Amino acid sequence: MIEPFDQRVIDMGDGHRIYVEQCGNPQGVPVLVLHGGPGGGCSPAMRRYFDPGIYRVVLFDQRGCGRSRPTASVISNTTWHLVADIEVIRAALGIDRFILFGGSWGATLALIYAISHPDRVRHLVLRGVFLMTQAELDWFYGGGAGAFYPDLWAKFLAPIPEAERGDLIGAYHRRLFSGEPAQEVRLGRVWANWENALASVHSDGPVGESPGEYARAFARLENHYFKHSGFLDSDGWILQQRPKIEHLPAVIVQGRLDMICPPVSAWKLADGWKNADLRLVPMAGHALSEPGISAELVRVMDGLRG
Repeated sequence: MIEPFDQRVIDMGDGHRIYVEQCGNPQGVPVLVLHGGPGGGCSPAMRRYFDPGIYRVVLFDQRGCGRSRPTASVISNTTWHLVADIEVIRAALGIDRFILFGGSWGATLALIYAISHPDRVRHLVLRGVFLMTQAELDWFYGGGAGAFYPDLWAKFLAPIPEAERGDLIGAYHRRLFSGEPAQEVRLGRVWANWENALASVHSDGPVGESPGEYARAFARLENHYFKHSGFLDSDGWILQQRPKIEHLPAVIVQGRLDMICPPVSAWKLADGWKNADLRLVPMAGHALSEPGISAELVRVMDGLRG
């Protein structure tokens, strides 16, 4: 496992303090790793995709999660704050351009940052594409994925009265931000369990309880972003803005059996983008840890080092 050669906390000046670490070769090709969620935080396992002699790997915990503080806070916490944080981190570390490596919400954020700052991006490496559209939210929180996992979907529905089930994101929002810590933790676990249980193609049931504070932060942040449609100006904004990044090279690694972010989003993103290389992985779901996904990402990064 690659160990960090630098760990720091950057004060963003608005109440948020962001944890940042670097590992690998200090003079290597810079790679910025963007974790999922929102609210997932980064982990040591995310370092394993990079040759430590070639890459200078930068990871950070996005606002409100992981080792960043304050935990679970949604104050001054939008997509555009995260884009600005990346710019602060880039400048603080003296990096001109970097490869963006992100999966799920991390792929979303990578695309939005690249659209906003295309001159700061060398390459995009995306996994499990999520375009922050209403159709994708409806799939996962409106019963689409639930048709394949009706037993687990019933558990996700159970805490919500039938009269509120027409808008489950809104119903969970009221409870995750109720100001009652016990309820927020309990509902946070239900929210997190629904996603975690569907992450791997090999999963066929609950995967165990998430730690209470982690689940609360993860659920609050994810729900906050989804309730506000990612703070984007319009539905389909990323695809509308894609011409701004079509000159950039991109590799998209997508599990063909991804139940959280179905492959149609990756297909739409790559369709007509001449510099995009879409790699559909058979018998693989959403998780970064899926064997086929991990192996393909290692192949991608080993191929870029030359």
